[in-house]
Amino acid sequence: MSQQDLPSGAGKVATDYPEVWDAFSRLGKACSESGPLDARTRRLVKLALAVGAGSEGAVHSHMRRALREGVEPEALKQVAMLAIPTIGLPAGVAALTWIEDITEGR
Repeated sequence: MSQQDLPSGAGKVATDYPEVWDAFSRLGKACSESGPLDARTRRLVKLALAVGAGSEGAVHSHMRRALREGVEPEALKQVAMLAIPTIGLPAGVAALTWIEDITEGR
């Protein structure tokens, strides 16, 4: 993953503490490979986790990667819609705006 894909805080850690970032990246790879989910499903789950965590930077990061990987914008927006009954309308709407920051180039 390139530095430009990282939220600013994570990018700073990657730059200032490369050993920590390398270990974290290896953990992420191991977790990604730990089960049968395909790449598209993993990306949607990771986006949903970022939405649930309320992390705008992580949502933006996962959005950029998802679009590069060919996930259609409407599927990504549906993640925010699915969040509404679970985490609430305000949080789901916030997530939708973060998703549209990327899909609509804001």
